[in-house]
Amino acid sequence: MTANVDTRLAPRQRLARGLKYSTVGPVDVTRGVVGLSADTATAVAAGLRKRYESGKLRRQLAAAAEAVAALPEVLQEATTPEPKRCHRRLLIAGVAAAALAGGAVAFSIVRRSSRPEPSPLPPSVEVTPKP
Repeated sequence: MTANVDTRLAPRQRLARGLKYSTVGPVDVTRGVVGLSADTATAVAAGLRKRYESGKLRRQLAAAAEAVAALPEVLQEATTPEPKRCHRRLLIAGVAAAALAGGAVAFSIVRRSSRPEPSPLPPSVEVTPKP
C-alpha cells in the first residue's frame, strides 16, 4: 500500500481519510482540522473585509465607539443605589438565608431519625479476639 505524495488533498478529504484509516489517522485528522480552521478563518476575514468596505461594519464600529465613550456616565448612574431596591435585596437575602437554615435543620433531624438505634442485646461474636 503506497501513498501518492504528489496528490494534494483538500482539508475535508484529509479529515475523512484520517478518520477512515487508523494508522495514519491522527496525523491526517490533525492536518485536516488545521486546514479546515485555516480555510474558515480566511473566509471569515474575507467576509469582514467586504463588510468593512461596504460601510456596514464601519458604522457598527462607530456605534460601538460611541457606546464605549458613553460608558463612564452609564457606570456612574449604575453605581448610585436606590434605597428601595437595597431594602428589597436585603429582604430577599434574609428570606434565602432563613430557607437555607431551615433546610439544614430539617436535614439534620431527618438524618438523625433515620439512624438505627443500637441493639440492647449483647453481640453474638466476641468483640476482642483471644490470642
